[in-house]
Amino acid sequence: QVQLVESGGGLVQPGGSLRLSCAASRSVFSSNAMGWYRQVPGKQREWVATITNFGTTTYADSVNGRFTISRDAAKNTAYLQMNRLKPEDAAVYYCNAGLWTGASLVPLYTWGQGTLVTVSS
Repeated sequence: QVQLVESGGGLVQPGGSLRLSCAASRSVFSSNAMGWYRQVPGKQREWVATITNFGTTTYADSVNGRFTISRDAAKNTAYLQMNRLKPEDAAVYYCNAGLWTGASLVPLYTWGQGTLVTVSS
């Protein structure tokens, strides 16, 4: 089983930036696509971004142009750089490795605890 640990969340003002990290307990990102998701209490988990094992990136419309997904396979770590944050970006952010269908990412592993992002003035 793979453990996923997200970090880097916090409180930021609208317009600010945060960089989230996702550390995997073993090598998964070099052979699988990797994605970030977010969830607001009372709502379903929402896909945010994906990077394939070829390095191709895809973003949800709501974050396209503001967020950047990347990974360091040697460190078993993936990142989400979030710029120009908006109050509606506030959520618990999760990562997972998965199978990218071209339209959705099917997660492979148990979800981690996530990292909380709060956007407020």
